[in-house]
Order: sequence, then structure tokens, then C-alpha cells
Amino acid sequence: QVQLVDTGGGLVQAGGSLRLSCAASGRTNSIMHMGWFRQAPGKERQFVAAITWTSGSTYYADSVKGRFTISRDNAKNTVYLQMNSLKPEDTAVYYCAACSVFTSTCAVSRGYDYWGQGTQVTVSS
Repeated sequence: QVQLVDTGGGLVQAGGSLRLSCAASGRTNSIMHMGWFRQAPGKERQFVAAITWTSGSTYYADSVKGRFTISRDNAKNTVYLQMNSLKPEDTAVYYCAACSVFTSTCAVSRGYDYWGQGTQVTVSS
């Protein structure tokens, strides 16, 4: 089992920045990818960014490429999402997620086993 706690959301004006953090605990040595997803009211949850735990390779949705940066600190078992140039359409609940090497469906943007509780990001215009 892997436990995730995501923090760092808040209210920011358009053009501003926020940094989300996700602390992992438990069987962290089984993690293949860690990612961030978001869900706006009335919309489906969508992939935002992911990082491969061992190699550090990063992946982004087109909508955030160039504005968001995902990174990790393996020593702290923590993943970060630095969000710059925020837009009102970035408003959503952001969820940290992890998928395990033992999960056959584990991939960059799907097949995640473990989820954080979510943190609200609100961008005002």
C-alpha cells in the first residue's frame, strides 16, 4: 500500500503561481509513476502531469505544457507540481496519484492505484 497526502492548493489571481506537494509513504519502492490529475466541477478528471519515479522522466498534458513543472525529491518521497501563469480554466481539485510496478495497467496517464485526498486550486480572473 502507498499513502499519499497532497497539499498546497489555494486561491490565486490569473497569472500567479502555486506549488503543490504530494508526500508518499508506505511501499514507496513499488511506485512506477506519480502523477497529478485535476477535476473541475461538472467535468471528468483529467491527466495533468506525471513523473517516472526512478528515471525522473516527465510528461505533461498539452494544456499545461510550458506552464507547469513536475519534479520529485526521492529522499523525501515527495512530488511537486509547480504551476505558473495560472489561468481561470486551471481551477479544479488537484489529486496526486501513484501507480505501482505490480499493476499491469500502470501507465503515464492511466492505471493509477493510489490517490491523495485532493487539494483545491482556484484561479480568479
